Amino acid sequence: MRRLVPTTVRARATAGAVLVVAAALTLASFALLGLLEANLLRNAERDAARQAETIARLAATGDLDKTRPNLHGVEFFQVVNARGRVLRAHPNLAGEFPLAPVPPRPGKESRTWQAGPLGGEHRQRVVQVTTQTPQGMVTVFVGTSLRDVDAADDTTAAALAVGGPLLLATVAFVTWRVTGRALGPVEAIRAEVAGISDRDLHRRVPVPPTHDEVARLAQTMNTTLDRLESAGIRQRRFIADASHELRSPITVLRTQLEVALAVRDPELWPELIGGALQDIERLQQLSSDLLLLARIDAAQPMASARLDLGAVVRGAVEARLGDRVPVHTELADGVRVEGSELWLARVVTNLLDNAQRFAVRRVDLVLAAGGPGGRTAVLEVTDDGPGIPPGDRERVFERFTRLDDARSRDHGGAGLGLAIARDLAAHHGGTLTAEDSPRGARLVVRLPVAEGDQPSRA
Repeated sequence: MRRLVPTTVRARATAGAVLVVAAALTLASFALLGLLEANLLRNAERDAARQAETIARLAATGDLDKTRPNLHGVEFFQVVNARGRVLRAHPNLAGEFPLAPVPPRPGKESRTWQAGPLGGEHRQRVVQVTTQTPQGMVTVFVGTSLRDVDAADDTTAAALAVGGPLLLATVAFVTWRVTGRALGPVEAIRAEVAGISDRDLHRRVPVPPTHDEVARLAQTMNTTLDRLESAGIRQRRFIADASHELRSPITVLRTQLEVALAVRDPELWPELIGGALQDIERLQQLSSDLLLLARIDAAQPMASARLDLGAVVRGAVEARLGDRVPVHTELADGVRVEGSELWLARVVTNLLDNAQRFAVRRVDLVLAAGGPGGRTAVLEVTDDGPGIPPGDRERVFERFTRLDDARSRDHGGAGLGLAIARDLAAHHGGTLTAEDSPRGARLVVRLPVAEGDQPSRA
């Protein structure tokens, strides 16, 4: 049974079109035959009724002898009195019994008989009219053959029987061809996508010049491939940068351990072990940053809660020990956001780490409500260092990016702090930008305020 069911879109579209047209053609054929027969029967009955009324008028005036034996449009007639005696008849009915019982009162009635009184193969339409005459009540029967009706029905049925399958075959052929032409570009897109692997994301699917849904599908596929290629490039660059960043401390650590093994003086071991621990801490911090970036890139869900952002910022500042430059805070009350306390504290920590790296004497941290109606939490971290050139204000948020003043790995970090801070802000529906400042660098985080809260301004 499954072999009879079309499996392709082209076959299903063709089968559906054929079935719909076949159903419509069948209904139209029955309706056409019915209307044609009804119209022809009405015409035949009208001719017979006209002649029957003419003969009835002649009988009513006593002029029944004036009835012509050959009447236009009818095959036979018969006049019968109330006792069932045939008073006058068409030559074809000479010597025949009355066609039907005489009605009890005057009136007109139409009847149709198969294989009529003439013994023909066609149906006959008979009209009978009963009227009062000087000799009493008589009934006039006038009949006409329906051979024209039957012939028209047979001809029409034969034409439909031949034309219907031809029409269905034409519909199937046209639908098959049109569907094939319409699905040709889709098949080309499918074949091209099937041949694209992770090593050749530069390939693109062909875009047909039709400006229709298929063309838009191809454009969307190419846009998706562009994003995949960009993601692949970023991933390879990230792996290369991470490998480079990991190689340096590992190399230094190995050198220090080899020196420790080679030196037999126990007094030098604390210094060597201390340097090794510093490199291990750097490796631990770098691996934590890489793991956090991987979690952010994987869009893992965070434990979200309604938080007092001022309290989160205050806790992150108080947890810092040994800052080179004091941090001056100005925090508004009642600024509440939805998010992860750990990740928001990490945003504050990364921004302060960056400011401490370049500040000279002062670092300012300000939290306030901004935007229309105070619906945005604005967190600013400003330092009095050399600042960020306008051309580098987006590049500083790229991963493993160091500006010229921060090339040193000992003081400049791995170049992941601001990238992580921006990704975490975006994960909370916010933004992190570097903006103009009269002195030093100014980094601004904007987060949406939690629904139902109206923060106050400090």
